Amino acid sequence: MPAESQHEVSRFGHAELEDLPPDLAERIGAIAERSGFVPNVFRALGRRPAELRAFLDYHDALMDPGSDTAGLSRAERELVVVATSGANHCTYCVVAHGAILRIRYKDPEIADRVASNPYAVELSERERAIVDLALVVARASEELTGADLDAARAAGLSDEEIWDVGAITALFAMSNRLAHLTALRPNPEFFLMGRLPRT
Repeated sequence: MPAESQHEVSRFGHAELEDLPPDLAERIGAIAERSGFVPNVFRALGRRPAELRAFLDYHDALMDPGSDTAGLSRAERELVVVATSGANHCTYCVVAHGAILRIRYKDPEIADRVASNPYAVELSERERAIVDLALVVARASEELTGADLDAARAAGLSDEEIWDVGAITALFAMSNRLAHLTALRPNPEFFLMGRLPRT
């Protein structure tokens, strides 16, 4: 059997909910209660609780900043993740965040279109500007210039939204690379989320 198919979650093993320190068990348990399962990324990072805690803190600050915070919508944040994860060939993040993107957009096809070719997918002017900026940061950040930021501003993005794009892209560049390192497997539940009516 090939090495890739010999693990269920990660090349480096994983922790179950009951193995986590109490604060993390409570935090991940709340996610599992809402979704019906524990996402494998948390099981894989759970082997290193301090890193899981730091990841969750930064993830939540960027992806769930609260309703009173200016910046990208929750759907636009997921658009950044799926576009850049597609460009970075990260199966786990495309599948997991593709599910969330489908739900946020109420569109069963959008994640597939964005992930398969984020450079050419048809989007609104604002969404195209978000994705274009994210792709520069994800794939050629050393080439980023003021002209790239001006193009985003011309499409209506504020400086706070531009920061959101860059920070989310940077966090998920790290996440994409950890997923590659660990050969992180998406939970089966993600594949149908946002494609079929909820039962």
